Amino acid sequence: MGFSLILILILSSFIFDLLSPTYGYDSLDPNGNITIKWDLRQQNDGTQDILVSIYNYQLYRHIETPGWKLSWKWSGKEVIWDMRGAEATEQGNCSQYLGKPQLPHSCEREPVIVDLLPGSPYNMQVQNCCKGGVLSSFSQDPGNSMAAFQMNVGSIATMPYNFNIGIPGYTCGNATNVPPTKFVTDHGRRQTQALGTWNITCTYSPFLASSAPKCCVSLSSFYSKTIVPCPVCSCACQGEPGSNCVRHGQMHSVLRLPPNEQPTQMVQCSPHMCPIRVHWHVKLSYKDYWRVKITINNLNVVKNYSQWNLAVLHPNLQSLAQVFSFYYKPLNQFGSINDSGVFYGIEHYNDMLLQSGDGGNVQTEMLLHKDPGIFTFKGGWVFPRKVIFNGDECVMPSPFEYPMLPSSSRFFGPSKLCFVILFVLVSFILL
Repeated sequence: MGFSLILILILSSFIFDLLSPTYGYDSLDPNGNITIKWDLRQQNDGTQDILVSIYNYQLYRHIETPGWKLSWKWSGKEVIWDMRGAEATEQGNCSQYLGKPQLPHSCEREPVIVDLLPGSPYNMQVQNCCKGGVLSSFSQDPGNSMAAFQMNVGSIATMPYNFNIGIPGYTCGNATNVPPTKFVTDHGRRQTQALGTWNITCTYSPFLASSAPKCCVSLSSFYSKTIVPCPVCSCACQGEPGSNCVRHGQMHSVLRLPPNEQPTQMVQCSPHMCPIRVHWHVKLSYKDYWRVKITINNLNVVKNYSQWNLAVLHPNLQSLAQVFSFYYKPLNQFGSINDSGVFYGIEHYNDMLLQSGDGGNVQTEMLLHKDPGIFTFKGGWVFPRKVIFNGDECVMPSPFEYPMLPSSSRFFGPSKLCFVILFVLVSFILL
C-alpha cells in the first residue's frame, strides 16, 4: 500500500512538471507554437538557394516590436552570399574572400537575421517580408502572422542547429526533415516542389519569459458596493530592487531618452505594480441577459501596446450575444463546451492601447444570455476563471474576496418583493 502511494505521488509530480509553464503548455492554446520552415529551393554550383518562412500558429500571442531575431549555428564553414527580405545584423570577418567580385553578406558562424523594415527597396523584398519583425497572432490576423526571406548560401553539408527566435520565453527544437513543400504558381495551374524541407518548432513559456506576472484583474458588480482591487504586489512590490515606479504628475528621466534607445519598463506607482490592469464589472441584469463592462488600463508610462488582445475563460461565453466595441473570436471548442475566447481591438479605432495617461485605456461592453439551469450570480459565477493579456496570464483576486450577493434579508427578487407587499396589505385589511 505504501509503495503504491509513493508511485502515485511520483507520477503526479511528473505529470505536474509536464504541464507546468516551464514546458510551455497552454490549456487555452495547446497547439500554439512558432514554426520555422527551411526550404531548399535550388542547388547551384557550390551554393544553395534557401527560403526561410516563420509561421506564428499561436492563437492569441503575437510578436511585438522590435520583432523576431532569428539565429542559428552553422555546422561547417558556410557563409551567406546574398539575402532578400531580411538582413544579417553583422557581416563578420570576410577577409578570406578578398579579391572576389563580391564579399559575402555575412561570414558569421552564428548569424543573427532581422526582418527588413516597411518601405524597403522593392529589389530587396520578397513576399511576406518587411514588417519589422512583427507577427500577428493567428486568430487576429492570419495574413500577417507569417514572415519570409530568401538567401543564397555556400553548400550546406548538414542542417544548422541551435535555432533561436530571439524573443524571451521561446525555446526552439532541432531541425526535423518533413515532406517537401509544394509551391503553386501560374494561378494554380502549376506546382513546383522544394528539394528538401525542414521544420523547427519554437514553444513559449511565460515562466522563462519573466519570473513576475505582467497584468492583474480587479472586479466589481452592481449588486455590491465592494470593489475588489488587484492583489497587492501582483507584479512587484514598491521599494523592492528593480521595481521603480513613477508617481502621479512626476516626470522620470526614462521619458527623456533618445528616440532610438529602448527604455526599460516603467509603471505608475500602485499597490499591485502591474503595467496592465483589467477591470471586470458586472453592470446590469435583464430578464434574459446580463451585461458586463471590461476596461483595460495601461499603467506603463513608456510603452504602447499595438494589436493587443485579451483571452478570457468564462463558462457563459458560449452564450455571448453581442460585443459592442471589440472583436471577439471563440478559442478551443470541445464538443458542446465553448468557454474561452479572445477579444481584440478594431483597426484604426482601439487596436492601439496607449501608454499611461488620459487615453491609456480601452473598454467594451457585452451581453451574455442567461442559460437556464447553469446561470447564477452566486459564488462568483459571473466573474472570469482566467484572464490573459497578450499571452501572459493575469493575477486574479482570491475567490474569497469576490463581490458577494446581499443576504436574503436585504435583497429581494421581484417575486419576494411582491409577496412582502401582499402580506403587508393583507395585514392592514385584517386590522
